[in-house]
Amino acid sequence: MCTSKKQKKREWLRYRDFVLSPYGVIKIKSLGYIMMGDEQIGYQLRGEKLYPLSARDIARQRNHIGIVFQQFNLYPHMTVLQNIIEEPVGVHRQDRQEAQTYAMALLKRVGLEHKADAYPRHLPGGQQQRVAIVRALAIRPAVMLFDEPTSALDPELVGEVLATMRSLAEQGLTMIVVTHEISFAREAADRVIFLDEGLGAVVTRCKAMILF
Repeated sequence: MCTSKKQKKREWLRYRDFVLSPYGVIKIKSLGYIMMGDEQIGYQLRGEKLYPLSARDIARQRNHIGIVFQQFNLYPHMTVLQNIIEEPVGVHRQDRQEAQTYAMALLKRVGLEHKADAYPRHLPGGQQQRVAIVRALAIRPAVMLFDEPTSALDPELVGEVLATMRSLAEQGLTMIVVTHEISFAREAADRVIFLDEGLGAVVTRCKAMILF
């Protein structure tokens, strides 16, 4: 979190961190919607009005978006490997063996290949969140969305998740991250936006290195 003083009262600023690829895969509009390529996520602009897309069109867009939430949302009755391949095989009709091979390669990238047959309940929170990140990567997304991915973790587990995210940023993956981890943002972000109380107007928008 970041604080400021105004009229002798302390105000909290909620931080939002945008890590954009050099190829401009996505654009963040000041009104809060997201453009991926020439498409607006979830909506279609007709004249001056926005109209929600059909469920089919939204599902098509989601095929290119990976999402990681505060809670890990892993299926408790499935192993780590089964969690990761569930969407590629069940939704995208990918060959099971191919999906498993790719899943194991992703697990190796985050240092968890030895946990492929473990169940989520046997993993600490940091490892569960890293598995959730791998599960999102398994569909080969064009962009990853992170909703405060470390907020539900014990402080000693935060570092391993941030290290994984930092590695993804260094590899050029386009990510939009809502976070209060200021030091991580300083190191990983290409662009940052501060919002007053999380819902107010943009306070600062600039390159991370300039802001910090």
